[in-house]
Amino acid sequence: MLWLSRKNFTHRDNNMNVTALLVIYSFVIFGGLAKPQFPEQEKDPKFWNTWAQRTLKKALTLQSLNKNKAKNVILFLGDGMGVPTVTAARILKGQLSGQSGEETVLEMDKFPFVALAKTYNTNAQVADSAGTATAYLCGVKANEGTVGVSAAAVRTQCNTTQGNEVTSILKWAKDAGKSVGIVTTTRVNHATPSAAYAHSVDRDWYSDNEMPPEAIQAGCKDIALQLFENIPNIDVVMGGGRKYMFPKNLSDVEYPGISKHSGTRKDGKNLVQEWIQRMKDKKGYYVWNKKELFSLNPSNVDYLLGLFEPGDLTYDLERNSETDPSLTEMVEVAIKILRKNPNGFYLLVEGGRIDHGHHEGKAKQALYEAVEMDRAIGRADLMTSTHDTLTVVTADHSHVFNFGGYTIRGNSIFGLAAILSDMDQKPFTSILYGNGPGFKIINGIRENVSTINYEENNYKAQAAVPLSAETHGGEDVAVFSKGPMAHLLHGVHEQNYIPHAMAYAACIGQNRDHCMVSDGTHAWTPVLPLLSALLIITRLLC
Repeated sequence: MLWLSRKNFTHRDNNMNVTALLVIYSFVIFGGLAKPQFPEQEKDPKFWNTWAQRTLKKALTLQSLNKNKAKNVILFLGDGMGVPTVTAARILKGQLSGQSGEETVLEMDKFPFVALAKTYNTNAQVADSAGTATAYLCGVKANEGTVGVSAAAVRTQCNTTQGNEVTSILKWAKDAGKSVGIVTTTRVNHATPSAAYAHSVDRDWYSDNEMPPEAIQAGCKDIALQLFENIPNIDVVMGGGRKYMFPKNLSDVEYPGISKHSGTRKDGKNLVQEWIQRMKDKKGYYVWNKKELFSLNPSNVDYLLGLFEPGDLTYDLERNSETDPSLTEMVEVAIKILRKNPNGFYLLVEGGRIDHGHHEGKAKQALYEAVEMDRAIGRADLMTSTHDTLTVVTADHSHVFNFGGYTIRGNSIFGLAAILSDMDQKPFTSILYGNGPGFKIINGIRENVSTINYEENNYKAQAAVPLSAETHGGEDVAVFSKGPMAHLLHGVHEQNYIPHAMAYAACIGQNRDHCMVSDGTHAWTPVLPLLSALLIITRLLC
């Protein structure tokens, strides 16, 4: 039994009255809150000391840094996955397996190096996904709403595009002879993936249908068109966004007769058919459902285009597992195709709907998306080696999402806080948003959440300020890394540093002077120390 008295609370709770305490007590006793759950062994200091010593010994092994050449590079991007989201996803992952959750270890938690990235855009204190994507993919900070262009380009102004284009690490890898891929749960022409191949002063120019006529007349191209033209041979592309590839009003193959899913292109182009035609002799395959995807033998596929929804993919909680592939399944297929290249590969993986769940105030959807991305990270780990594969996990930005309220150990991450509101003595959910659609007043008073199903999949968590869509947060985001040269991602950095460090590790893009010709193990030796040694030997011989 949990004993509740004044001494259980800090001085900040002095206004709480006895009635409130009794209400909380009833919640605990009668199931409103989970009872404390922790192993008996945790009461013994030896348990924690042993755990810490084991962790210390593991940390000491990092003295031997992995300075191999990164044959393969994988970037996992959790859109909107701020640190509170990572922590809440960790708890959810544990609770889904019957644990209390707090002690659970995410796949990204296992990475030996963690840094922080500053996410601001050149013109915004709180960033958007386009300007940030340009930073962590192209190595250059940019204005919000723009992709693949420098800060000299102004959003929506087509004439500021030319001359301000910047290229991404995906292109650097392709130019170096590596296979490259993009896997996302959003549209393949959404902000994050588009920065890998497009140069657009407006992230919303998905097809020519969304572009102003003057921009088209001035020569600017929509993002879907650039996907197939700028880097025409991206080896693997999987995600959503079918409707932007087909002529306007052409009925969708999966949702015939539903106009909102029909093609959008005004230019009449069928980009998918054009791609199929171009790849007919190159072992290229187009698929639009899970059955078609799994009917392929990856060893016989060199190019893959998978578009599984007209727009974004469905939330993982709502996904039809018979017809729609999960992020983990897409990642597995992508790696099987890309790893055939003896020069290695670069793969961008986006858990894009974490962001969407938060914007809608649907914390449960967002956190399940984060858990699924962590599952994909684990699958990639099983298919690669830290000896030659650099893996980085990060986020583009955070959200005004958090959880608190002095919840007890093992409390459902979607449950109620352990205290009541000082103002109205009503309970509140542990998860809260600073703003968003979850703000709700009924008959002039705050909604009593104990009377509704606050653990329902699409419940909109309580928010302090009413907005139709919740906003991004401005704090730094975590950067987890493992594999060759992972130690380069340490401390606190500008977000645009990330692709430079990754490219250095892989000997692509700039900073290749340190690279030697790879041997069979893909190890490499810095050039300058070798030259210094040769110089010393020459002097001795003279």
